[in-house]
Amino acid sequence: MNIPSDTAHYEINQSFDASSVNIQICKLAEQLGKLLVSQQLLISCAESCTGGGIAYAITSVSGSSAWFNQSWVTYSNSAKQELLQVPPQTLDDFGAVSEQTARAMLSGVLLNSSAEVAVSVTGIAGPTGGTKDKPVGLVWFGFSICGESHTIAQQFRGERTEVREQAIHFALAFLIERLVAHVNNSRT
Repeated sequence: MNIPSDTAHYEINQSFDASSVNIQICKLAEQLGKLLVSQQLLISCAESCTGGGIAYAITSVSGSSAWFNQSWVTYSNSAKQELLQVPPQTLDDFGAVSEQTARAMLSGVLLNSSAEVAVSVTGIAGPTGGTKDKPVGLVWFGFSICGESHTIAQQFRGERTEVREQAIHFALAFLIERLVAHVNNSRT
């Protein structure tokens, strides 16, 4: 797998078991909501391999309508093109699971919503679909917080459900990390 050297790469050092993953995700969604409310920010999502799991986690929090704007589940390439304006050439040249597609999905979210915070996710949850260059478990994320954007690749391990859960967990945790940094930077 070739990940550009200027792209941040984070590891999740927690083990994911079926009994604790949903509790962890719910706690992260609650924490994210508190940060968004405190900054009076809205979030929107575009999801592929997670199938709406990030939006589901966010909207599981009571009162999330105060900070959650909208979400798109764009599983197919045609949905990415139609709903998020991902250029067909991007999909042809780089594939659905790529930094370029995650970035284009993110741009589509920002273009089509009033959210100041956005996340996009596209990956290969498995068990099929992987290649040598893009193995099962590869997930690309796009994040934007008040105009500052990041794209990040993660290589998750496990069965399909575990890959998806880890991707949801990572997206929420990274958003919290970047929002905390944004708050701290705005205070200085």
